[in-house]
Amino acid sequence: MNAEFRPAPAPKPRRDPQYKPSFKPKNARAAVLAIGSTLREYALLIRLHRPIGIWLLMWPALWALWIAGQGRPDQKLLLIYLAGVFVMRSAGCVINDYADRNFDPRVERTRDRPLAAKRVAPGEAIMLFIVLGLIATWLAMQLEPLPRLYAAAGGVLAVTYPWLKRYVSLPQFYLGVAFGWSVPMAFASITGEVPRIAWLLLAAVVLWAAVYDTMYAMVDRKDDLRIGIKSTAILFGDADRIVIGAMQLMVLFALWLVGQEAQLGLWYRAGLVAGAAFFTYEQWLIRDREPAACFRAFNNNHYFGLVVFIGLALDYLYRG
Repeated sequence: MNAEFRPAPAPKPRRDPQYKPSFKPKNARAAVLAIGSTLREYALLIRLHRPIGIWLLMWPALWALWIAGQGRPDQKLLLIYLAGVFVMRSAGCVINDYADRNFDPRVERTRDRPLAAKRVAPGEAIMLFIVLGLIATWLAMQLEPLPRLYAAAGGVLAVTYPWLKRYVSLPQFYLGVAFGWSVPMAFASITGEVPRIAWLLLAAVVLWAAVYDTMYAMVDRKDDLRIGIKSTAILFGDADRIVIGAMQLMVLFALWLVGQEAQLGLWYRAGLVAGAAFFTYEQWLIRDREPAACFRAFNNNHYFGLVVFIGLALDYLYRG
């Protein structure tokens, strides 16, 4: 009798056929393919195919290292900071996509990201973020105590930014602080202090980040309005190009002041002139606010950072 009234076992939930980690390889070749597929998704998650974020993080770090080191930064420090740029940018992409995993599927540009498309599970993303965080911690431990403190603050900035843009209309400036935090770290590492010129350079980087990330936000403005994400592109509205232009002028002025403080000469000023030319081109690109053109303008900022660094490096190279 008891057997007749025993409840049927609950059906097992069906696995989403699009979900990657169905790891039950039948042979070695299948195992290799499964691992390769997983690593590919992780590479997409940390944006290895889009290195623009690495460049935008790297240029301020190199500016600061060259100025603090009088054109000859310590080789070990240079390698640590370059590795740190890569690791922290990767970690930032992972935690950003984790925070936006329920928003990205509703945005045309981001709906195919691994977390949004459910090719990577949230738990996997967190584990990858922890691994990257441990690597970043190890790199920070190679520094002196003062830059370690700044590195810890930088980690807080990187982790908190993805959630800030839901509540604050100026998240681009907060991102700028996070992207420029290598500046005070570099001065603390080389000089043992963070002088006035470091904060001036950080101000230039914050304004620059507000410029390029506003262009980036212009790409998604319609989707962001629909789903409730805040940005300077939404806040500035029809005045976006004017405000961007004003910030571009402030970036150039702040960098000129940095050059005055560091007693930089003709080569550095030539780099700023070349940077002004790239800023002018970006204004032309965003003239109609067309998303694809705004995205090209965002990417163009890599060349701004490059020419400023070239001018800086040449100035120290040919200094008498």
